[in-house]
Amino acid sequence: MVAKAQNRTISGTVTDQTDGSPLIGVNVTDNLKSDVTTTNNKGSFSISVPANAKSLSFSYIGYEAKNINLTQSNTINITLGSSSSQLNEVVVVSVGYGTLNKKEVSSAITHVSGKDLLTVSANNPLMSLQGKVPGLTITNTASADPNSSPGIQLRGVSSRSAGLGPLYVINGVPGGNIDNINQNDIESIDVLKGGAASAIYGTRGSNGVIIITTKKGTSQSQMFYDGFTSFDYLNNQLENLSAEEFIANRVQNKQGQDYGAKTDWLKEVTNAPAFAHKHTVQFSGGSAKTNYFASADYRKADGVDLRASKREYGARLNINHTTDNGLFVATLTAAPRMMNTSNADQGNFNNALTLNPTYPIFNNAGKYNFINTGFFSNNPVENANLIKSQSEIKELDLNGSLKMNILPNLNTMVTISQISRSSKNLNFSPSTLSSVVNSNKVTQTNFASQEQQENDQKNIEWTGNYNLDLGKNHFKLLGGYSYSLYNYKQVYSQNYDFPFDTYLWNNLGSGLYNGGAAGQGQSAVSSTQNGSTLIAFFGRLNYDFNNRYIVTASLRREGSSKFGANNKWGNFPAVSAAWRISEETFFKDKLPWMNELKIRADYGVTGNQDFGNYLSLLLYGGAGYFPFNGQYYQVYGPSSNVNPFLSWEKSENFNVGIDFSLLKGRLSGSIDYYTRKNKDLLGDYNVSVPPNTQATTFTNVGSMKNSGIEVALSGEVIKSPDFEYNINLAFSYNQNKFISFSNALYNGGTFQDVAGLPAPGSPGNIQRIQEGYSIGEFYTLKSAGVNDQGALLVYKKDGSIVPANQANNDDKQFVGNGLPKFIASLGNTFRYKQFDLGIFFRGTFGYKIFNTSAFYLGTPSSQTDANVLKSAYDSSSKYSLLKSTSTTSIASDYFLENGSFLKIDNVSLGYRQKLNIKYLKSIRVYSAARNLYTFTKYTGGDPEKVEVNGLTPGVNTSLNYYPSTLQLILGLQVNF
Repeated sequence: MVAKAQNRTISGTVTDQTDGSPLIGVNVTDNLKSDVTTTNNKGSFSISVPANAKSLSFSYIGYEAKNINLTQSNTINITLGSSSSQLNEVVVVSVGYGTLNKKEVSSAITHVSGKDLLTVSANNPLMSLQGKVPGLTITNTASADPNSSPGIQLRGVSSRSAGLGPLYVINGVPGGNIDNINQNDIESIDVLKGGAASAIYGTRGSNGVIIITTKKGTSQSQMFYDGFTSFDYLNNQLENLSAEEFIANRVQNKQGQDYGAKTDWLKEVTNAPAFAHKHTVQFSGGSAKTNYFASADYRKADGVDLRASKREYGARLNINHTTDNGLFVATLTAAPRMMNTSNADQGNFNNALTLNPTYPIFNNAGKYNFINTGFFSNNPVENANLIKSQSEIKELDLNGSLKMNILPNLNTMVTISQISRSSKNLNFSPSTLSSVVNSNKVTQTNFASQEQQENDQKNIEWTGNYNLDLGKNHFKLLGGYSYSLYNYKQVYSQNYDFPFDTYLWNNLGSGLYNGGAAGQGQSAVSSTQNGSTLIAFFGRLNYDFNNRYIVTASLRREGSSKFGANNKWGNFPAVSAAWRISEETFFKDKLPWMNELKIRADYGVTGNQDFGNYLSLLLYGGAGYFPFNGQYYQVYGPSSNVNPFLSWEKSENFNVGIDFSLLKGRLSGSIDYYTRKNKDLLGDYNVSVPPNTQATTFTNVGSMKNSGIEVALSGEVIKSPDFEYNINLAFSYNQNKFISFSNALYNGGTFQDVAGLPAPGSPGNIQRIQEGYSIGEFYTLKSAGVNDQGALLVYKKDGSIVPANQANNDDKQFVGNGLPKFIASLGNTFRYKQFDLGIFFRGTFGYKIFNTSAFYLGTPSSQTDANVLKSAYDSSSKYSLLKSTSTTSIASDYFLENGSFLKIDNVSLGYRQKLNIKYLKSIRVYSAARNLYTFTKYTGGDPEKVEVNGLTPGVNTSLNYYPSTLQLILGLQVNF
């Protein structure tokens, strides 16, 4: 009672520094932590504090915290300003199995906050990261398909036969489902680019590591809603001849027939604008000891083709609990997702491009017309409406951890997780297809199939952390054990000739074709199961002296069942160091405007085990049939060679860089130079038979090298209470060199021809991977113009010029490269009072694209009775000169174009209004536009629709075409 009498009550209001509106839910406590309160809907608070309390602290998410010293006055009125990248802001970076203050990081890691992600309506959350991280290329050649996935590559191509994508670590669990993340749930993304950082993940770190941290609960109760609609409109698409133009240019020149109709096939197979909407609701709250974060989302999206659509439901629950004595901390995360998809026919737009526009969609009887002319001889409108391809996908990410704080500086934690994904793939083709009816088929009329795929990953990890401070010497020690079990199951069945098309895939047993003597036998059903195990022991030591000299060393010893009997285990060491020069006295005195300057260097060995299971073992498979007593029996025999020395691909990574911040944080950034040598590349190599049973062995041979420069800059150009302007620049340069195909045991030759073009014709391969050259080198005939007869002229090996049909493969030469040299982006963000505006530019430069559409469809000599692009008869286009059929389907650099482009990639505008309402804290309305305009000299549509990741950059080896779109988004965000 005495103590209570000594208390006094402090009251006041907390308002926004920008507009003076009251802030609701601000945490208020005294320095003795004797009591905690929050401001009400008017921004007012009242708190009882002991007489010996010295100050009050005010904290609110999204605002800078304040400490106010207590005086004799019992009234305190304050304002809080929005958080920004102040010099003293603590940025927490995930480094793998832990976090560090950004100032303590000594390796190449890029940190992106969730609030800095682009506003996009995409199937994959990483599309919102596009252009934000130097060295990370994210491409999607069919971004308007709601079921498409982007290609992701870090610091260049790294393998011939193993996976090229990075390892995803979601909330500390390696290998999570990347499409099971709602963008609104992302707290931050950390991209581990340096080998010293990613080496802690051993055989999965060669292609970099992307760590995604989702939002967690706090003691502050919150509810948030975000909903948007999006519309996709075709832009920068390919244009073919109209019916009138086809008659004038093709029919009149006896290169096509007039069937009397006027059909815009591209328009007929297009669903534009494609509509999508998404809704997210988030809840968080609890206490300092127990808190939760829960979210649920729903998305429905259509593609710009007639068939593609996606409907998905997802949720995420995160619970954290700390015991009263602080000894134990438990967490539980569950994230289920269910998706129903209708899959796009990626070739349907190309079919429409090539069809004679005078051919009608329907015949006189009102049925779909049977089309047996042109490139593909089918009716794309009929295919899109009648042929079905669907998937039912279920994903579940579960993980729980128990942490024991043994001492204030010693803890241990066990994490158990399961990552599962199952998909049922369903396909149906009806008996009413015009191709079936007009061929008078009596068997193999309608068709249906079902396929069930299941991927399951179970993990258990045990880590321990020990921290020790000895004066100015600071130590952090990590040790751990990891066990992962992977399993894959698949079963497939199909049948033909069902009595009713209405069965779809739901009654496979009613089909007749597989049941009789003329049936498919074993090909009607199939199934498989395979798995692998990964075990690792790892440790890391972080040391710094007086926050100036930083050294980190780590070692991971890892074994995999995928490897050969003699190479099950490998060691992955790493070391990095940094010197914060700005902390030196001599530096502070002479350059006080330089707030942070850190020089760092790192070296690490990483691996790549992203290849199939059992490839080191002697496998058996079907080897024909053997007659015995009038019956034929399946014979089994060896189908692969044993390789006890099969191992992981190894990468040796070296990185040097600087981090800096000056003018009180107004300008900051980093510059990195890296080299990465990939050794022991996996591939199939020719071997002698005998002693081997097969002519090829999958083994480790070959090497390649990537090197480059990355720059990231961030600047606060203007900063005032009412107006702010910030810029962010990202730039990367990469150079690739393939070093060798061979070693002392295996001879793989000096080159490999890749990027084979399909029929019609026999164009062959147009790129070559050769020792001493870069990935992506185009290797074709070199053009010398066009003669008066419209035939392509090329150079022979001796320098003479001949028509292309008189040259041969020996006359081919290196004519350009499809691998971009530079990738850059520039982000601009503005804030004026409650308005915010973002303008994001992105570009890729210094590479060539083979114009596949022009090669097949862009010349007057294209296939008879097929439609062509307008460029074929445009006198300003060089392709209009190629009139001779004698050189059609002969590839040369005549079809290489400059692929460089600059995009106005993302523009977003928002207005946020704080509300003095009991049930609403604030609302924000926003709009965004994606892919507004592309500046380029490339004539084949959007150059970004041609893949630049992988082993064949700069060329589309398929005739499939999915148009580019401009995406408009309208959204609403509400804080309750």
